[in-house]
Amino acid sequence: MFQNILSGTAAAGSGMSSIIFLVIIFVVFYFFLIRPENKRKKKLTEMRNSISLGDEIVTIGGIMGKVVQVTEDTITFETGEDRVRLQVTKWAISSNVREEKERAAQEAAARAAKANKKKAKTSGEENSVDSSSDNKE
Repeated sequence: MFQNILSGTAAAGSGMSSIIFLVIIFVVFYFFLIRPENKRKKKLTEMRNSISLGDEIVTIGGIMGKVVQVTEDTITFETGEDRVRLQVTKWAISSNVREEKERAAQEAAARAAKANKKKAKTSGEENSVDSSSDNKE
């Protein structure tokens, strides 16, 4: 009888650890899969809603063009020199080329500023070393 009681509590403890393990797995999936995907979707929706006239876009099919009309659900754009107009729904837009170029330029400027700051700091240290070696001569 005593053994039955012990085995019952061991089974309950085992069940509890299984539940905790499943909860931990769900939390890991949420933070590594679900949450980043939701952030990406939100960012993509914001990009699609911020498209305006004159923006250069790329569709999910790879067609590139310049936006000439924007409505609530659709975007009309011209492709190439022949000025063919295509109308697509907003969900078919993959990227805004102009926005990506601006973002890349800002990132490049930030990297250049960081590199210049690091270079200035390094050259300042070199000057102090050079001046001390000049004093020795």
